[in-house]
Amino acid sequence: MTRILLPLLFGLIGCAILASLGKWQLDRLAWKESELATIEAKIAAPPMRLSDVAQPVGDRYTPVAISGRTLGRELLALVSVKQVGAGYRVISAFETDTGRRVLLDEGFIRTTERDAPRPAVPMDVTGNLLAPAEVDGFTPEPDLENSLIFARDVGVMSAHLGTEPILVVARTVSGTDARATPLPVTSAGIPNNHLGYAVQWFGLALVWAGMTAFYIWRITRRGQGTKA
Repeated sequence: MTRILLPLLFGLIGCAILASLGKWQLDRLAWKESELATIEAKIAAPPMRLSDVAQPVGDRYTPVAISGRTLGRELLALVSVKQVGAGYRVISAFETDTGRRVLLDEGFIRTTERDAPRPAVPMDVTGNLLAPAEVDGFTPEPDLENSLIFARDVGVMSAHLGTEPILVVARTVSGTDARATPLPVTSAGIPNNHLGYAVQWFGLALVWAGMTAFYIWRITRRGQGTKA
């Protein structure tokens, strides 16, 4: 009995630790699902006037409605869309009817439309504020000479286009012929892998328990063989 006590104790402690990590991931899953529901509700709320948003700089997801015109200045952000392929997000300088200049993400165009003219036009836009965190250590430097960027960096875009550091991502555009397909803000890109992590931890706990049981069985078998 004393020979199996230590491996049994070791096995139980290991299983408890792994199972507790799985339970922690389930708790994180519940928290993340609550956060995503809150974000979705915020995205879908009735749009506000930009002037009514308390802190538009750096705000995320707040729905807004703006009217005004594009200024004929833009940046193209390289992007890939599922089942469509590579293309660009059109990021335009936009002047509102009240004289504010902000960034407008008009939406997606194909690579073949890169050089199509997009002059200044009046627009009524509903969309959402966004402060994307897309730049990392692997992001190439923007090619501003050719109006090309590889991630949406609000600071870089606003400095180049001469606007406030405010990005509105279009959901609907009216008042002009559509020249880009809106890519609205959603929660789809927010990672939620906690269920998969929980399954992994619980799976490891089962494997640990199985290995412990097999090891104890080997010990008992060896002991029976010695007695014989």
